[in-house]
Amino acid sequence: MSTVTRRPGARVPRQLGSLRRDPAAPWRNLDWVLIVAVLLIAGVGLLMVFSTSRGASPPYHYGKAAKQLLYIVMGIVAGTVVLVVDYRHYRDWAPFIYGAGLAMSLIVLTPLGSSHLGAQRWIDLGMFQLQPSEIAKVTFIVGISGLAAHFRGEPTFARTVALLAVSGVPILVVLAQGDLGTALVFVAMVPTILWIGGTKGRYLLVLAILAVAAGAAIVTSGTLKQYQRDRLTVFVTQSDTGVAAQHRQGAAYNLDQAKIAIGHGGVWGRGLFSASQTRTGQVPEQDTDFIFTALAEQFGFAGGAVLLALLATVVARVLRAAQLARDDFGAYLCAGVLAMFLFQIFENIGMTMGIMPITGIPLPFVSYGGSSTLANFIAVALVLNVRARRFV
Repeated sequence: MSTVTRRPGARVPRQLGSLRRDPAAPWRNLDWVLIVAVLLIAGVGLLMVFSTSRGASPPYHYGKAAKQLLYIVMGIVAGTVVLVVDYRHYRDWAPFIYGAGLAMSLIVLTPLGSSHLGAQRWIDLGMFQLQPSEIAKVTFIVGISGLAAHFRGEPTFARTVALLAVSGVPILVVLAQGDLGTALVFVAMVPTILWIGGTKGRYLLVLAILAVAAGAAIVTSGTLKQYQRDRLTVFVTQSDTGVAAQHRQGAAYNLDQAKIAIGHGGVWGRGLFSASQTRTGQVPEQDTDFIFTALAEQFGFAGGAVLLALLATVVARVLRAAQLARDDFGAYLCAGVLAMFLFQIFENIGMTMGIMPITGIPLPFVSYGGSSTLANFIAVALVLNVRARRFV
């Protein structure tokens, strides 16, 4: 009878029956709470996109809602592909993934890129406008996480500088596109990953001081256009009544209409399709940047609280996945996604209420947009991947 000699440390293949009963199998460890929460939020977003784009009277328009549904399906498919591949392979491919995201962002600055409202952020693919900076947020998380995991142990000053240099390149490229909001998301992700990676507190303090100084310099310099500076500063001066306030009236219009819509909602809201501000399109960019106002006006404080509870569930599950990750790379991936979602949620909802600057940051899974929807589903798939394979 022949025998088979295996090399030391080789994995012995399991029988099919044992695979079905294996409690460590990745498919048995999917975070269904996270999956259901994300799908519910996406469903709410789809309904809000339809309510803001259908029109005030028949015949109603279904175009944007149909596109958003397609984007959600595309996101689910892309997320499934990302989930099937063991996340540790992404660590090996991290430099190439980072480079691909950076290359797409650079293409936008060439004649192949298209501009809108003074910003050059998109690549026209015919029926789909790709915004590479949204995809680059996810490729950046993979790239910086791979480098941080490569620097195992406590990062030295030189390693911290290297991480900052790798982080700074995509931020500068996104700023060159005129996309300050997305650049701020990158800025929020960097210190989170550095902190999880063990960077010394004094380094992070210096980084915070430099970031504040750089932000002040950008706002006060001629880098930004006047309308961009007004959008960033109007939340501070929204109660002014002098000439300065009149000068910024155009920039404050979005904020004024957003606050009116939220105020109209009250506790229980005006009802689906019955809210005047939303039905008549009084809030500019309501299906994207100001989508939260549509929910607040139609379903009131109660509806907003439900959405916030769902978003908080997503954040909590991502945090839990980071805690359960079996390696540094997985923890860094989850930390980056956590920072991305937290900043976008707080900034987007905060700006509709006048407590944060107005920036073009979408609300995850709710705002209309193919690139952001695709990126968010891929980001969640990375988190699910890390959690599902914590035992293998």
